[in-house]
Amino acid sequence: MVIYQTYNFLFFFFSFLATGDSFTSLHYNFRLGISTISSIVKETCKVLWDELHDEFIPTPNRQRWLQIEEKFREVCQFPHCVGAVDGKHIRIIKPPGTGSEFFNYKKYFSIVLMAIADAEYRFVAVDIGAYGRTNDSMIFKNSFMGRSVYNRRFDFPPPEPMPGTNGPPLPYVLVGDEAFQMAGNLIKPYASRGLDGKKQNFNYRLTRARRMVECTFGILVSKWRVFAKPIQLKIETVDEVVKCGVVLHNFLRTKEPTIERLTEDSELTSISTFGPRGSVAVSAMRDAFADYFCSDAGRFQWPD
Repeated sequence: MVIYQTYNFLFFFFSFLATGDSFTSLHYNFRLGISTISSIVKETCKVLWDELHDEFIPTPNRQRWLQIEEKFREVCQFPHCVGAVDGKHIRIIKPPGTGSEFFNYKKYFSIVLMAIADAEYRFVAVDIGAYGRTNDSMIFKNSFMGRSVYNRRFDFPPPEPMPGTNGPPLPYVLVGDEAFQMAGNLIKPYASRGLDGKKQNFNYRLTRARRMVECTFGILVSKWRVFAKPIQLKIETVDEVVKCGVVLHNFLRTKEPTIERLTEDSELTSISTFGPRGSVAVSAMRDAFADYFCSDAGRFQWPD
């Protein structure tokens, strides 16, 4: 009897994640009280996060960063890239008494899932729960992972020469879009105006790498449809649901890495002395990457 009830609860819980049905709908489908459903969802999400996140979203060490870089080099032809960073708005129903704090530029209420993803569509680090009205750059700066990047607390590998060259040494970097502030280990595309061939080529190569985090968000939403519609829960429960969805996403990608691999064209709805704050030095570092991508060693071999 206990096993049967446990199976029933799990079936109901994963039905909630997979469909995003309201508690009222689940109440009629599973003959459970709404307060019981609420308690099961919150407690199960918390338990799954607590039990799984150390294994499937561990704090990355230097060896892990090198493994991520190897895959970005293979899949995206972007050496020294150790992750793609971006934010995704998780749609919610407006919490009472919050004014416009959660109202975003897309004209709906949301919290933000800020994430670093690898080239295998897995989350490397996440920050969950920022107000929807806050821009990606500010959320990232205020998050633990953002402070770790800007203050060089992540255990990134030391700068090394790019493959096929003898120097100069270039750092291992995260790639983001125009919203982010560049740093010694974070680069973004050149501004879209007045681009020459070298800068256009760099922007293309960076976009190939940055799309990995967008694809990761897309797979997350396609698997757990609860994120495809407004979530009508207390804000602290929404945070638990997002954390649970993220860690289960990594669990599935690790156990069954071939499921739902998106193609590049899939459409989705989002030098060793360089310092982290020296804008001139960071721009010079980006120029060095652009020069490498135009060199014989770094040029992309276009298919026939």
